[in-house]
Amino acid sequence: MPHPLLLSNPNANTHLIILMGVSGSGKTTLAKALAEHYGYQYRDGDDFHSQEARDHMASGKPLTDDMRLPWVIRMRDYFREAARTQQHSTLAFSGLKQAHRNELRKAGLKTLFLFLHSDKNTIQTRVNNRAGHFMSPSLVNSQFDSLEDPTQESDVAIIDVSAPFEHVLAHAISVVDSAFYE
Repeated sequence: MPHPLLLSNPNANTHLIILMGVSGSGKTTLAKALAEHYGYQYRDGDDFHSQEARDHMASGKPLTDDMRLPWVIRMRDYFREAARTQQHSTLAFSGLKQAHRNELRKAGLKTLFLFLHSDKNTIQTRVNNRAGHFMSPSLVNSQFDSLEDPTQESDVAIIDVSAPFEHVLAHAISVVDSAFYE
C-alpha cells in the first residue's frame, strides 16, 4: 500500500516536479508533457552533465558516485535560483541515489518525485529502440543495479510506465494535482 505523500519543503512557494527512474523509463517525455500542462519550465538533468561524463557514458561505462556529485550540485544550485525567482519546474533526472535526491531537496522548493517504474525487459526494449541518446544501451543493468529504492521516501509517488503514455500522463497529472493543488 502506498504511503501518504508529504512533499519536501511544504511551505515553499515554488514547485519542483522531479521525474526520476532508470534510463528509458520516459522521464524526458513525461517531464515535457507535465511542463506543458502546468506552464512550468522543463529542465533535463542530462543538460547539467559535463562533456567528460557524457563521453564516459557513451563509451558504455557507468558514472561513479564521485562523477555524479558535481552534476547533482549544479542542479541543486540551479533550482535554488529558480526558487528565488519563483519559477515552477519539471526535471527529468535519474535520481538513482538517495543522497542525490536529498541534495535536490536542499534546493528549498516544494518538491515531488514521480518514480517512473517498469520491469527491466520493458526498459531495455525502450532503450534499444531510441535513437540519438548518448547513453549506451549496455548500461540498463547498471542503472537498475545503482537504483536505491525510493518507494519509502515521503515525497515519492510511484508511476507505472508500462501502460500507454496517455494513461501514464493522466496518472501523473492526478498525482500532481492532489499534491500541489488540492
